[in-house]
Amino acid sequence: MLEFIIQDMSRVFATLAEETRTALQATEVGYVVAVGSGIARVEGLPSVKSQELLLFHGGVPGIAFNIDPYEIGVILLGECANIAAGTKVYCTGRVVDIPVGDALLGRVISATGAPLDGESGIEAVERLPVEQESPSIMDRAPVVTPLETGIKVIDALVPIGKGQRELILGDRQTGKTAIALDTIINQQGKNVLCVYCAIGQRGSAVAQLIASLRRHGAMAYTVVLVAGGDESPGLQFIAPYAATSIAEYFMRQGRDVLVVYDDLTRHARAYRELSLLLRRPPGREAYPGDIFYIHSRLLERSTHLRPELGGGSLTAIPILETQAQNLADYIPTNLISITDGQIYLSPDFFQKGVLPAVDVGKSVSRVGGKTQLPAYRAITGDLRLAYAQFEELESFARFSTRLDHETLMTIERGRRIREVLKQPQYTPLTTTEQIIILLAATEGYLDNLELQEIADAEERLQQAVLNELPDLEQQIFDGKVLGDGDRQLLAESIQRVVQTYRG
Repeated sequence: MLEFIIQDMSRVFATLAEETRTALQATEVGYVVAVGSGIARVEGLPSVKSQELLLFHGGVPGIAFNIDPYEIGVILLGECANIAAGTKVYCTGRVVDIPVGDALLGRVISATGAPLDGESGIEAVERLPVEQESPSIMDRAPVVTPLETGIKVIDALVPIGKGQRELILGDRQTGKTAIALDTIINQQGKNVLCVYCAIGQRGSAVAQLIASLRRHGAMAYTVVLVAGGDESPGLQFIAPYAATSIAEYFMRQGRDVLVVYDDLTRHARAYRELSLLLRRPPGREAYPGDIFYIHSRLLERSTHLRPELGGGSLTAIPILETQAQNLADYIPTNLISITDGQIYLSPDFFQKGVLPAVDVGKSVSRVGGKTQLPAYRAITGDLRLAYAQFEELESFARFSTRLDHETLMTIERGRRIREVLKQPQYTPLTTTEQIIILLAATEGYLDNLELQEIADAEERLQQAVLNELPDLEQQIFDGKVLGDGDRQLLAESIQRVVQTYRG
């Protein structure tokens, strides 16, 4: 009797072992050892690959980030409330991806592609990995076409080209997002698609920005991707990469795309939090050693493709918050060295009412005037140097009341140029409108006007010139330099308006 019992038990154990082997061949199952704020430690899964998408029991996704000999460090892409020690974890055999396509235009989505605007699901053309290789050097073409922001001080002094990476940085509440928002609004009718990526922002601030985009008709060509400040650091970490994948899909179709990362300071902090929880070696200011790499591999994906590859472009405008005007901080210096220029917003200018508060002396575009239209470049060529000289003279004049006539005239003209470069939000200007007022300021036609008359004169000048010279705008956009006759007609039209103030 005992023999039969032993034989039956042997058959049962053999059957169980065979079922277990079959299950292991079908899928690998790991178990959670520990859970932290946004991360989990997992044992098992011997075949897992770096950056592989894992699925926790209950549906929460994660990314295999640390592949150690005895455990795996996982970044969670969702709430960890239902994850505890012993929770099962499954491999998926794929990386994190996001839906792409025209169906995303006008939508507000999360970093994983889920709709956040209360509308129906997204019917995507395809899905692309959030992490992709940047185009090779041989696939890139020179940056020569302007991306018009509609903001005079930027288009004239710090021009941005399609395919460029231009950093906007400054202290808190100096108007960084306002510049990016105006740039998106100005792309209406210019065949440029936009992707706005909000990283770690307050929900109320993002809602206000979306309302502004809708009010100005910009949501029709814009995708808003949100990883709010109340979401997991893992979602904040992958958000800019997901936004870039959406933009790259359009770029490879031969279209021009603008992507705004608002902001990469919070992105760096989210990565620092994850790295410290995963016990990665900390370096300067507790940031891990590869903090430079996570931003460089993101921004290197921005480019202008060669015509045989479609000729599309991806222009990146990352936003960065500085502390107490410290441009030499760790993250600002990293991003300044990666990007093709920076627009620095000064809190001193902001407090004085010089808006946008762009500090021309600390701002630069390394692509420069190559992206400006010839007619625009001819008028603004010496403006940057003249404006910098004015700022130096104005500082010097505070310590002396005895100045010669030429110096006083330079200061007075500089003050009028500064007044001209002021611009309210939500009022982007065309290139022709900018040329009219900048020519009037640089040639001295506004020297006899009072400062408080400049804003009214600007509107009247633009209206009068466009009515009297209707072909001027088309000539400028055709890439023609204004001849002596055109400049003479333009000057006469400006003088007729200015003389009404003198009278």
